[in-house]
Amino acid sequence: MKRSFALTFSLVLALIGIILLSSVKLAYADNNDYPLLQLTPSGPQITEEKTAEPLPEGAVGAYYFYANDCPHCIEILEDLILPMVDEYNGQLDVRLLEIGLPANYEAMLTIEAYFEVAPSERGIPTLVIDNHILIGESEIRGTFEKLVSDGIEGGGIPFLEIQGIDPSKLVSVDPDFSQPIDENCDEEEEACVVEAPIYIAYFYQTGCKECSRVEADLNYLKNLYPQMQVVDFNIYDHADLATWLMDQIGYTEDFQTPALVIGEQVLVGDEILPENIIPILESYRTTGVEPIWLDFDPEEGQRSIIERFQDMGWLAVLLAGLVDGINPCAFATLIFFVSYLTLSGRQGKEVLWVGGGFTLGVFLAYLVVGLGLYQVLELLSSTLDVIAKVVYGITGVLCLTLAVLSFIDYKKARNGEVGDMLLKLPEPLRKRINTTIRKGRKTRNYILGAFGVGIMISFLELACTGQVYLPTIIFVSSIPGLQLQAFLYLLLYNLMFILPLVVIFVLVYFGTTSKDLTRFLHERTAAVKFAMSIVFIALGGWLLASLVL
Repeated sequence: MKRSFALTFSLVLALIGIILLSSVKLAYADNNDYPLLQLTPSGPQITEEKTAEPLPEGAVGAYYFYANDCPHCIEILEDLILPMVDEYNGQLDVRLLEIGLPANYEAMLTIEAYFEVAPSERGIPTLVIDNHILIGESEIRGTFEKLVSDGIEGGGIPFLEIQGIDPSKLVSVDPDFSQPIDENCDEEEEACVVEAPIYIAYFYQTGCKECSRVEADLNYLKNLYPQMQVVDFNIYDHADLATWLMDQIGYTEDFQTPALVIGEQVLVGDEILPENIIPILESYRTTGVEPIWLDFDPEEGQRSIIERFQDMGWLAVLLAGLVDGINPCAFATLIFFVSYLTLSGRQGKEVLWVGGGFTLGVFLAYLVVGLGLYQVLELLSSTLDVIAKVVYGITGVLCLTLAVLSFIDYKKARNGEVGDMLLKLPEPLRKRINTTIRKGRKTRNYILGAFGVGIMISFLELACTGQVYLPTIIFVSSIPGLQLQAFLYLLLYNLMFILPLVVIFVLVYFGTTSKDLTRFLHERTAAVKFAMSIVFIALGGWLLASLVL
């Protein structure tokens, strides 16, 4: 039990550090975290205007905005919404609004503006009921049923009706998986010639292409501007092209993904919104935009990126690695690992070994990505999404379970029942674990498991890190004469990237080996248990929220 006290103090310190460091990262990154979305097709075509049936008296009305190929959207539709519609038998009307239709997408934008949803918080699926807007899977699953139940008991809830939103014109569209995703014409292909084409360069990062609101915005806009021709470029493969384009345009800000280049206009991150794109498209509606990247000279582009690489400097690479290393999901997973170990009776060097195994997995994962194996992630993107849901889901549920048990222990400690704690091992089991520890077999298994999870977490989080420096280092690593310097930069970047993780498990190590700290915390059992429950709630909520954000 003493170990759990020391562990809790370490976890509290670690959590405070995570929050402070994350706030620094947000300031440094200039709001470059984006809601995760799936690529949205153009949607089914409606050839004649239809009018929706009026809502029956006493019923509840809601709007559900979804995309045909958004897995979260379809899961919620099949698992929650449709069964509820059947259950309430005419008392619940949910309008299924596929955002591939321009009218539906415009309605979603209008509602988002009405609720003052920040660009970084926008996403699908989105469900609107009464004066509530629920964005993402967790919000919908956690809130919708109660809102419907309360609404029916209260005599019904009409559809939200505001300026620009007419419920009679928002007609349900059933999911249609037969619709092909609209592919852009190749600029060299004569059969695809359109009048005054507007060529747009879209730069994305591995693991992030299908996870951005950008694709949904672009597909919506293509319905309004059929001459749009969007060409995708993976920043890892085309860092030289991106650098060359920025030189041609005269763009001097940090170029990060996702990014759009339309003529001489550049939009980055949260700037990529329909209200910002439309004025640019309007200015080119009659003249069009040529694909200026066809004039790209690879040798000139290589010279540009080499100059940028040489201007980086060691300090800039070190700072970039440290800032990118502030990774909340990796922190939460590592803290859960060492929490489990300590509660299982392991301490001291074993915590260091397992924490080191996890951190080594993170380090090697980013190293092999930097050496060019990032292309494998393109092939595994759908598989990684499933793995992410499983890993984060299980770990998040376990964290919340520990939170409940810790709170129960807090209540017991308040009542003086310290010897009856739940989060401690029975004496026979403790002796068996100590015997196993002495044999060393399970420790090796934990180290190997932590190593594997570290690799997995790194691949899942790749799209959120390395926005500026990593693509440049990766590209330069293939240029003869600069490979050694690029490799050294990559090592430095990765070493600084794992430094925050090292700090976390070292804090836990000292927390489990300090006798004075253990004695101090033992005298404050109730407060420690309460703090532990808060820590685990934060970790569990963080991990579960990452499934849909």
